[in-house]
Amino acid sequence: MKLRLLGAAAALACALTALPAAGAVEPHAAAAALMDAGSGRVLYEENAHEPLPIASITKLMTALVALESGRALDEAVTILPQWTGAEGSSLYLRPGETLTLEDLLYGLLLRSGNDAALAVAGYCAGSEEAFVAQMNRRAGELGMKDTHFTNPSGLDGEGHVSSAYDMALLARACLDNETLREIVSTRSSSRAGRVLTNHNKLLWRYEGCIGLKTGYTQRAGRTLVSAAEREGLTLICVTLNDPDDWADHAALLDWGFDQYRVEPVVRAGERVGSVPLAGSLLPACPVAAGETLTAALADGEAVEVRAVWKESPLTAPVAKGERVGELVCTLEGAELARVPLTAAASVPADRWEPRNLWDRLWAGLTG
Repeated sequence: MKLRLLGAAAALACALTALPAAGAVEPHAAAAALMDAGSGRVLYEENAHEPLPIASITKLMTALVALESGRALDEAVTILPQWTGAEGSSLYLRPGETLTLEDLLYGLLLRSGNDAALAVAGYCAGSEEAFVAQMNRRAGELGMKDTHFTNPSGLDGEGHVSSAYDMALLARACLDNETLREIVSTRSSSRAGRVLTNHNKLLWRYEGCIGLKTGYTQRAGRTLVSAAEREGLTLICVTLNDPDDWADHAALLDWGFDQYRVEPVVRAGERVGSVPLAGSLLPACPVAAGETLTAALADGEAVEVRAVWKESPLTAPVAKGERVGELVCTLEGAELARVPLTAAASVPADRWEPRNLWDRLWAGLTG
């Protein structure tokens, strides 16, 4: 793979300074992370990669895997006996009762029903074991290197762990799923004869809060994943084993909104340069960003970018929308994110070929 710097007109950069210190923000958690949802940049961390028990914030992955399973929200789920009687928080499901998958997901995320977790897992994958395997596979795809799931509910289990950083990565994926984002931001809902009230008090207490999930077991302590939006900036906060999580999340989020602003780095469809072409009369193919990227930046900070081409020169034909490389975005020399680069126009393989006698003679004279 060859590197090629974009021209000055497409540099998309501003001046950079070092990250500001967290100052007086000192959460009581065993581990914590504050992340910019737009770029994935970590703004604050404390033991953020330490694997710890996570309790019911596990259910964010349960819901994400269920929503990505291909099952429709309105599918009827008949409750099996093995899905009932779970310890801890519960919907008190009854064998033979029928609910929609959507009902179960609301019960999973608002009331934190452990029986709902068993029902979702069993229905979507055929067995709890098969579903947990899918959870771990999805964790790997998201880059959650400190995570291992052994159940879909978050009840204490040997080896059932994650980290503050990994749970922030999961929260980003959850916020990108429109259905999941809507559910975790819901304060209360009436479903299948049950009134469900969200356990996340920040939805009432913190301006701009949009979710996500609470958790508690004796072993894990209080765990919390939250997100809030202000002036276009979305921040994700995670604390593990934190006896004062409501106050700590409010303090961390306040600090983040005070220190950072959201800035566009590149917008989907924006032209960001060109890559040389071979096999075409055209010398180059115009290139556009395949995704939008924003970043939380402090005063004086900026993002630098460079293009990494799939190949250079490209060989025609090239189809519009075809991926041709990546835009590598860095902050203070550290990689922040990668944005796919795509061909902004179709380019045919239109190298000139002799078509008749005069063309062949001319080719001989000039070739």
